[in-house]
This record gives sequence, C-alpha cells and structure tokens, in this order.
Amino acid sequence: MRPFDLQVNGYAGADFCSADLDLAGCRHACDALAADGVDGILATVITDSIDGLCATLATLVRHREADAAVASMIRGFHVEGPFISPLPGYVGAHDPRHVKPANVADMERILDAGAGLVRLVTLAPEHDAGLATTRLLVGRGITVSAGHCDPPLDLLRAAIDAGLSMVTHLGNGCPTTLPRHDNVIQRALSLADHLWVCFIPDGVHVPFFALGNYLDAAGIERSIMVTDAIAAATLGPGRYRLSGMVVDVDAAGVARRPGSENLAGSTVTMPRVREHLARHLGLSDADIGRLVDTNPRRALHLA
Repeated sequence: MRPFDLQVNGYAGADFCSADLDLAGCRHACDALAADGVDGILATVITDSIDGLCATLATLVRHREADAAVASMIRGFHVEGPFISPLPGYVGAHDPRHVKPANVADMERILDAGAGLVRLVTLAPEHDAGLATTRLLVGRGITVSAGHCDPPLDLLRAAIDAGLSMVTHLGNGCPTTLPRHDNVIQRALSLADHLWVCFIPDGVHVPFFALGNYLDAAGIERSIMVTDAIAAATLGPGRYRLSGMVVDVDAAGVARRPGSENLAGSTVTMPRVREHLARHLGLSDADIGRLVDTNPRRALHLA
C-alpha cells in the first residue's frame, strides 16, 4: 500500500501555499512525506489573489524542475479556491478578500502558471456561471470537485452532467449548523454513485462515528481519504502560516485561525490516517488501501 494524497497544503514546516517556499524546505517536506510511506501527493494551493496563486504555482513548478525527489513526490497540483462560496461557514478558513466567482480567463491564467500540472480544482458550482469553468477543466482532463459550496440539488446534478466528479472534504467547508435534511452533505451523499467523496479522517474534521455513517452511505468504492495537511504536520503545537495567514495549532493538533472556530487544515499524517481507519472504523488493510491508494489514483485517471 503506497498512499497517494490528493490534498496536502504543506508538511514538516513547509507551506506549499507560499510563493516564498525555498527548494530546501520543499525537498525536506517531500523527504518527510516519503519517510511516512507516502508515494505521491497533489500539492494544494488555497484561495489567494490570482497573481498570488500564479506566483505560488510557478514556485512549485521551479522546485519540481530543480529536484527529482520533489518531482517524484509532487505529482501535480490541487487548486482549492478562489472560486468558492464567500458565505460565512462555507468559506471556511479561506481569505474571503480573494474569493471570487469562477471565470475562464482567471482559470486559464492559473492553468498556465501550473505548467500543465494542475490535476484537481475545487470550486463552488453555484459560483460558476453556466458551469463554464467546470466544462473548461473537464475538457482539459482535469478533475473538478465541489467544495466550500452550497449548490441546490438540481445544480449539483447539472454540474455532474457537465463533468464534475468529486466532493472535497465532505462534512467540512460548511457551517457547523445546517438545516436537518436539505443541506450540502445530504445532497452530495444522495449523488454519491456519481462522485468521488473525500474525507479528512483525523477525528476533528469529522467525528469517527459520523465518518462511519458517511462511508456507509457513499461506499468505500467511491470514497477517498486525504490529510489536508498543513506545514504544522509532524511538528506539534505552535503558530504556523498557511497561504500567508496565521494558524494556531493546539496541544491536540487542531489547527485554527486565531479567534475563529473554523478549522484551518489538518496536522494528521498518512500513518495516523491508516491507524485511525483501522482502530476507530475497523477497516481491513484492503479497504484502507482502496481509500488512500487505489481510489485517489482512479479519481485522477492515474490508474
């Protein structure tokens, strides 16, 4: 089993969301990921100005070109934002100043900066007029995921018809209090036969008892586990940065922006993910392998 992680914002002190990340820090993070048994990742960049996102992606492209070990670990990029919902709760820990509606011109700039390595884009379907950006990405062979969003059921169906094929960290990127029945979690689960459904199994983003319910509804064959790791992963409590924002990590490893209840990524590692899935959900090695290895590769058309 060689985990492939679709959502890694940073690791071992390195923030992949920063254009100032140097090659030494990037290589150290990739070495730490390899030591933790990870076979490959999508380096994830989150909401920033379009100029900022392009600069960050250009930095990661240069580091891949300069170091074979970095290129081996960072197989591509996951762009999470800025085309997400600006509404409180749904925006999560993303900087609302840079959130904007999806549009083809800005998406083209981001893709150009990523030098053909953008593999996954998370956006809000309700902020993609005519689903034009979704269609552009799908036409380029890029996986499109719904996240930090609240599309009505008919729009989510239309987005799937346009090629959207994933949901980013279900159960998160939404308010802590939702309508009982008609909410983004229930809508996504009702269409799980058509979607790859991602979860963060750290026990904080989704309690394990709820994760078990979600897995029963979505099915292990359609589910994916990600870490959503930030620079603090492996380092313990302290103050860190995520895409220029300050993030405090407490003694339990929970990351939040100061004064906010919103989670700001995770500090969980893949070894811990595997341990959690075995201990708290009673999953077999074969099922864990599907969730962290086989399914993410299939979702990106890598297997």
